[in-house]
Amino acid sequence: MRKMLLAGVALAALALSAPAQADLKFKPGEDARFHWDNYEALKKVDLKGETLTIFGPWRGEDEALVRSVLDYFTEATGVTLKYSSSENYEQQIVIDTQAGSPPNVAILPQPGLIQDLASKGLLTPLGDDVAAFVKDNYGAGQSWVDLGTYAGKDGAKAFYAFPYKADLKSLVWYSPDNFDEAGYEVPTTWEDMMKLSDKIVADGGTPWCIGLGSGGATGWPGTDWVEDIMLRTQAPDVYDKWTKNEIPFNDPAVVNALQIFADIATNDKYVDGGHAAVAATDFRDSPKGLFTVPPKCYMHRQASFISSFFPEGTKLGTDADFFYLPPMASKPDLGKPVLGAGTFAMITKDSKAAREFIKFLEMPLAHEIWMAQSGLLTPLKTVNQDAYANEQLKKQGEILTSATTFRFDGSDLMPGKIGAGAFWTGMVDLVGGKPAKDVATDIQKSWDAIK
Repeated sequence: MRKMLLAGVALAALALSAPAQADLKFKPGEDARFHWDNYEALKKVDLKGETLTIFGPWRGEDEALVRSVLDYFTEATGVTLKYSSSENYEQQIVIDTQAGSPPNVAILPQPGLIQDLASKGLLTPLGDDVAAFVKDNYGAGQSWVDLGTYAGKDGAKAFYAFPYKADLKSLVWYSPDNFDEAGYEVPTTWEDMMKLSDKIVADGGTPWCIGLGSGGATGWPGTDWVEDIMLRTQAPDVYDKWTKNEIPFNDPAVVNALQIFADIATNDKYVDGGHAAVAATDFRDSPKGLFTVPPKCYMHRQASFISSFFPEGTKLGTDADFFYLPPMASKPDLGKPVLGAGTFAMITKDSKAAREFIKFLEMPLAHEIWMAQSGLLTPLKTVNQDAYANEQLKKQGEILTSATTFRFDGSDLMPGKIGAGAFWTGMVDLVGGKPAKDVATDIQKSWDAIK
């Protein structure tokens, strides 16, 4: 989801140097889940006397996790590594690069911001060999190559951004106990999922909990629904054209996706509380209906993070589980598309250490250390899936590595006035009963008004 910048002056980044003798989270060679041969290979890279500066989005607990990964690079190579972040990191990286004082490596989650930096000549191409590595070793590899490819200052496209750490959105959450008690099976196609919805209604239940409420960002959960539906009804290039306004919002393909979502969200028999409750229910509260007795609903479509808002004491894998939002059997050529987001590492000040760091990110070990502590999903197929901290993360990782197409959250690719404005409000209008074509036309008018 698009992160909203806090008001006020951006805080200066706090640089934290790695300790001279890193306290490694897992002792090399002692845990069979990790590719320790990667660490041995790193030890042959001599970066003593060099300094590597890395600027990223991670603060607090996430900063501690990324630093636990960076410690291995520091300890093996001898480099002096300084990681920094900022509360308003999107603004800070622009200030630093334009001032001529960029870090060696910047890690960012916003493709639009990366494109802006590339177009100003502030990024260094990573090379065709790195792009080939991603294509060959990542689930939906070409999708990730495309996400990391941007037009430079001269207009020529090059691979600038290496994907590291992904977020997964194409999930439906449910209670295994509720399914077992009612005799329901996890659907493997969209059509079966809708048949299950009808079955639940016929049995006197409600299939879905949906909440679009999010304060000033109310509406955004609906955009994820529409994006997932677009990937299950249209070819990936149509999705790409839509996010770039190369086809209008009121194109029949988009209106169709809006209508499919509306058919679910405005059906009083399908959603807990009826359609009037959809926009009024906070997205953090909406999954709680899965856990009431009797259940208020049986399914909830939301990204992997939503489990943080489940009732205290909920055990994942037992009290709650998920399944991949299934593809449409009527569209077999579209494969297994996945909607999500992610962060990308790019070189903003070239150096030997920066190049070696990108090579480090190609290693399974750079992913496994974080995987084992939870919080990181990766589409890198060469990692040991058993390194994940729990079975739920492992299942999510397998969805990423088996995906045939990966696409970034479409609203985050659109201009802010659309993706974090008209699209959000359009979803509220849609669930309120406004016709899909009218909603789409209104959003397109807002896009046309952007100068």
